[in-house]
Amino acid sequence: MDVQKWLNQEYPHIKQEAKKEDAEIHWGDEMGMRSDHQAFRSYGKKGQTPVIQGTGQRFGCNMISTITNLGTLRFKVFHGSFTTKVFIDFLGRLIRNSKRKIYLIVDRHSVHKSKAVKKWLEQNKNRIRMFFLPAYSPELNPDEMLNNDVKANAVGRRRPRHLEEMEDDVRGYLRSTQRNPKIVKSYFRAKNVCYAED
Repeated sequence: MDVQKWLNQEYPHIKQEAKKEDAEIHWGDEMGMRSDHQAFRSYGKKGQTPVIQGTGQRFGCNMISTITNLGTLRFKVFHGSFTTKVFIDFLGRLIRNSKRKIYLIVDRHSVHKSKAVKKWLEQNKNRIRMFFLPAYSPELNPDEMLNNDVKANAVGRRRPRHLEEMEDDVRGYLRSTQRNPKIVKSYFRAKNVCYAED
């Protein structure tokens, strides 16, 4: 029910309001990545379990990102917990690097709904507005396609030896994607998110 309401009423209304304000719609999300994530096949002798070389250490980093159906990608790679401080820092960067007002669509993470974030948004309401997807509906967020891409191609293809190498791999992949708007636009062609393609 909430999903149908989002698709038929809420998102079309957001789109209409964004057009009135000449605002750019950004879809945001955050995710954690682990050094032992594997996204590829490995081959071994018949009857023997293949062994993938690694350091034996586990470590991880996080990222927060937004994408638009025009091919824009913004991101921040960080370690430690996703907090209001991290989110507000990212939002500040987002509005500083945009000439247009931003309509940001995110999930209902507790950080997104915190008092500090609400206060910051109120102070910057002429530059940014935030909207929430229906609860438990990550499949409606095009930024999930970027998350899947990064996990498969920046993290899962090889085992980084240490945290710095992992963060460099992720940043490098994101920068490369950022320079290719066609790739970012392609995320919006996935079945569950094509409603946001234009």
